[in-house]
Amino acid sequence: MNENKNMEFMQIAMKYLPEAQEKLKDSGIEFSMNLMEPFMGLFLNVMNEAYELGKQDAKSE
Repeated sequence: MNENKNMEFMQIAMKYLPEAQEKLKDSGIEFSMNLMEPFMGLFLNVMNEAYELGKQDAKSE
């Protein structure tokens, strides 16, 4: 996957980071950058797969 696309996905994640931190805090989990790192890899995998699925759907229309 293209590095520019990954940067776009990271910007989306950072946009929602405050909301995610608040929800985790409400659940009793203190969010830190160390905790964020493994989830960002997972987030990028999900976003890349969703992007490819959308691209395939657009080609088939």
